[in-house]
Amino acid sequence: MENFAVDPKFMMLPLLAQMLLTLVMFMLLGSRKAAAYRAGLIEPKVTALDGRAWPESVLKVSNNIANQFETPILFYVLGLLAIQLGLVSLPLLILSWLYVAARVGHAVVHVGSNYVPFRMRFFIVSLAILLIQLVMIAAGSL
Repeated sequence: MENFAVDPKFMMLPLLAQMLLTLVMFMLLGSRKAAAYRAGLIEPKVTALDGRAWPESVLKVSNNIANQFETPILFYVLGLLAIQLGLVSLPLLILSWLYVAARVGHAVVHVGSNYVPFRMRFFIVSLAILLIQLVMIAAGSL
């Protein structure tokens, strides 16, 4: 894999892009909550104690944010391991960007139509990418 070695700092870009996606989802959540409040769709005392009392548009984003702290954590760990072990390669970097693209697709579907079969495809692709990266990093560290 040495022929495909790239500067490890380039691995930080997809990691930062994934973090940006999470922050964008937090901003969208704030926007949707404010809109629901202005439209009188919520009872503030109820939503303060029960997240399920928000409208569907808010719940979709809230659920997506929870997803941003599930498998992406593995992505961050794998990326940092690759950097630390000097295993950053062009194929690994390409897979990292594909992972981020799959997560963006997943997020767009999740906060939009939330059509689960379509959303699941993005999720499965992102999981497959993580598995391939895990094998690549494990094999490279032996």
